[in-house]
Amino acid sequence: MNTQTTRRQFLLGSGAIAIGFTLAGPAKAASAASHDRDGLVRVTAAGAPADTTQSWLVLTDKEITVYSGKVELGTGVQTALTQMVVEELRLGVADVGWVQGDTLLSVSQGVTAGSKTVQNGGIQLQQAAATAYQELLHRAAAYFKVAPEQLAAENGRFYLNGRPSGRSVTYKKLLKSGVTVRPVDQTVPLVAAEDYVVVGTSVPRVDLPAKANATFRFLHDVKVPGMLHGRVVRPSGRNATQPVIGGLDRAKAIAGFVDVVQRDRFIGVVATSEWAASAAASSRTGITVSWTSGAKLIPQADLPTAVRDPANHYTSVVEIDDDVAPILAGADKVLSSQYFSPFHMHAGMGASSAVADVRRTPDPETGVQATIWSGTQDVNALAGAIAPLLGLPRSAVRVIYVEATGCYGHNGADDCAADAAVLSQAVGKPVRVQWTRQDEHGWEPLGGAQAHDMQGAVGPDGIIAWSHLNYAATANSRPVAGVPGTLLAGALMGLLPAPLPSTSVDTSGRNAPVTYGFPQRVEARLLKSFETTGPASAVAASPLTYRIPRTTALRSLGGFSNSFANESFFDELAHAGGHDPLELRIASLTDPRAVAVCEALRPMWRGRPAGGDGTGAGVAFQQYEVVNAYAAAYVEVRVDPATGKVTVTRVVVAHDCGLIINPDGLRNQIEGNVVQGIGRALKEQVSYTDDRITSVTWQTNASNPGYEVMRFSDVPAIETILINHTDKPPLGAGEPAIGTIGGAIGNAIFAATGKRIRTLPFTPDRVKAALAE
Repeated sequence: MNTQTTRRQFLLGSGAIAIGFTLAGPAKAASAASHDRDGLVRVTAAGAPADTTQSWLVLTDKEITVYSGKVELGTGVQTALTQMVVEELRLGVADVGWVQGDTLLSVSQGVTAGSKTVQNGGIQLQQAAATAYQELLHRAAAYFKVAPEQLAAENGRFYLNGRPSGRSVTYKKLLKSGVTVRPVDQTVPLVAAEDYVVVGTSVPRVDLPAKANATFRFLHDVKVPGMLHGRVVRPSGRNATQPVIGGLDRAKAIAGFVDVVQRDRFIGVVATSEWAASAAASSRTGITVSWTSGAKLIPQADLPTAVRDPANHYTSVVEIDDDVAPILAGADKVLSSQYFSPFHMHAGMGASSAVADVRRTPDPETGVQATIWSGTQDVNALAGAIAPLLGLPRSAVRVIYVEATGCYGHNGADDCAADAAVLSQAVGKPVRVQWTRQDEHGWEPLGGAQAHDMQGAVGPDGIIAWSHLNYAATANSRPVAGVPGTLLAGALMGLLPAPLPSTSVDTSGRNAPVTYGFPQRVEARLLKSFETTGPASAVAASPLTYRIPRTTALRSLGGFSNSFANESFFDELAHAGGHDPLELRIASLTDPRAVAVCEALRPMWRGRPAGGDGTGAGVAFQQYEVVNAYAAAYVEVRVDPATGKVTVTRVVVAHDCGLIINPDGLRNQIEGNVVQGIGRALKEQVSYTDDRITSVTWQTNASNPGYEVMRFSDVPAIETILINHTDKPPLGAGEPAIGTIGGAIGNAIFAATGKRIRTLPFTPDRVKAALAE
């Protein structure tokens, strides 16, 4: 054996199979992972090249461990990904361990978002597992001195001639026979769908027992030796400047006070306890900070007009142009409508938290100088953005994912991690930062407001032309490696964010095109989030000055608003042309799988309420990202004419995401989409004034509007129709269904009342005003 293989053998034991390790590289010390009871990955054994710590899968005679770059956000992906791995290894879900989202140990699989975890990350892990199985099969064939075709595996054991009663050898014994390090082999065969044992079954979620009995270790439970606590004092508004700190003597008198940290507009306090940090950061008991007011944001009341103003755009993108202008000009029946959706929050039930340990010098074995525990969706991008924020090389920053509260997009997790890192570096000790509810609601990046100008022509045979002009801010301001200004702490320290995107395709423009068979034109006018260096520039001007609140990725990105406009307008055209809305959708679709999900709603549709008496039903369809999963929704509502309150009483979703990995997990995802979709359609909207978010609590009070969300009592009966395709690849299910909900509810309100409401949310006041017209 060469020196590196011997080193690996020492690292992993007497025998192993490792998939994804790279043995080439500088002989920089590194370590393998072990686990202690706090659930954090610890570095324990030294001696291998630094780049050999990353892998997809490691099998030893003691344990089998999956190293996933995709992370469990509370959506059940750990269970689904594990099912895909053990299917290829001929094992059970309980037979493998799980390490996720660690920049030192896991291969990067990109951000955990966009319904891409199973669709992309699962396939990668599945192929790694199949590669490992082929090595096991090779070892078993050598052990029996037979051809591989004479062997079959089950429950961690190979049987000769495929007979469980015959001669056999365990994986454990085979794994003791030596060390093999292999890259993923894309050519090895996968288990045929007809032979699946674990995939396609409702395996109970592996993370839920500990969550149910309150023993699960969330990010908020992380503690490290010598840990201090930090709080950040935010500006009075997005564009406030020139902070002046007072009250230092009061803060210093608080038991446990350690320091006040200031980096330009970034101001934080550090103390030995959470209570002391909170007291020192409070203007009532600790420091005071006075600010000079900055430029105001576009007034909230003006948004529907302002987002359409060319002065607020930096570019436009034509995504599809089927030359519909002549058709629209010559058509007998042409409709035009405008739709609008407000800013939305991620509004996690628990506010963001993070722990950072930034040392004065790097670890001599790993080279790591900063270790950060975060609930981020992308450990690698976060590490890449924090490194220059701290003035460190990327290799010196390690980010470890620990599950936090659900995010459904880019919430405050990354920004909170940067807060902790800056404070830890300043005091030279580990620091935990816990955001408050006001921090989370007031400073998390938001799902953007959008406006839509729709035009279409309809005739006796259906819709004949379609135009969608979309006005939207960016739907992605996630951390960018090498750009620390993409973090809130970086922006407050005077660093600029990345340039605004040059296109809206599959971000704020997600699902702006439709997949119906008629010609369409789709154009996006992209909004300036902040002042730029010129009228058509996407580059932020210094100092950073926001025009609208910072916007980013929220579940389905622009797809929720785009599909709301599309499916509502489709309904308008159907009624204007005298067509049945569901049957017109079916007739307008050319993809058999799209037709199938709509046809699955026919029984409900044919038995729907007659409408016009305050009860009604609506339907909506979309193919997620126009190329992925298919979803169609049927919704029944009841509208109180006296109060304007809309109650959703029944939802049925027909869903086709190809191969279903875990039916129960899929239903969980669809139901979550429905609940969140109803909340965004009926209740949710961000309120702000001047340059400050004002909806910083859950409920409205005398001084501020609240951010209203769904309550358990609001959840209707939800039914799912799952269409499985074992001959198709699995597609993501985390986001497709939500896009159908806003339009289906709006269409149901129209059926119930005869009134078309084109602005979200459908609040009682808005509905009551429409009924009075």
